Amino acid sequence: MYEGKFPHKRYKLTFQFLQKHISTTSPILDLGVENPFTKVMKDYGYKVENTKGEDIDIDTTNIEKSNAEVVTAFEIFEHLLSPFTVLKSIKGNKLVASVPLRLWFSTAYRSKTDKWDRHYHEFEDWQFDWLLEKAGWKIIDRKKWTNPTKKIGFRPTLRWFTPRYYIVYAERR
Repeated sequence: MYEGKFPHKRYKLTFQFLQKHISTTSPILDLGVENPFTKVMKDYGYKVENTKGEDIDIDTTNIEKSNAEVVTAFEIFEHLLSPFTVLKSIKGNKLVASVPLRLWFSTAYRSKTDKWDRHYHEFEDWQFDWLLEKAGWKIIDRKKWTNPTKKIGFRPTLRWFTPRYYIVYAERR
């Protein structure tokens, strides 16, 4: 899945944030297909079910039917054309979601080989906050972090100082 670029830092910080806000006794619906981070959550005792790979821009049935108290969405909303619709369809009252932030020095990510692995949105933090608030969520906590690379150059240097990921814990208003 990561083609030799496993996101150790992102997973570590994401898991610490999840652990800070969500108990292992709370059932979780994780938006997106089962992935390496799903395994991390399960290995630490979280009860996680995933959506089944349906296009959740169009079909929110599995989200609406879920009885999970918590919904997680780790790097999902940037792939959707209409994240507002998905956020409104969530029945749980807690949300932990992360998105890659828009970088002023880099264009939006687009895989040339996988049509599902493209970013329609790369948010600024205020845009993601606004989206959540408009969809009926109150942000309780938030965190940002950088994603440095070991490459040499102007843009790789900027990645040492410019936050790339943004995670929030929100509750239904």
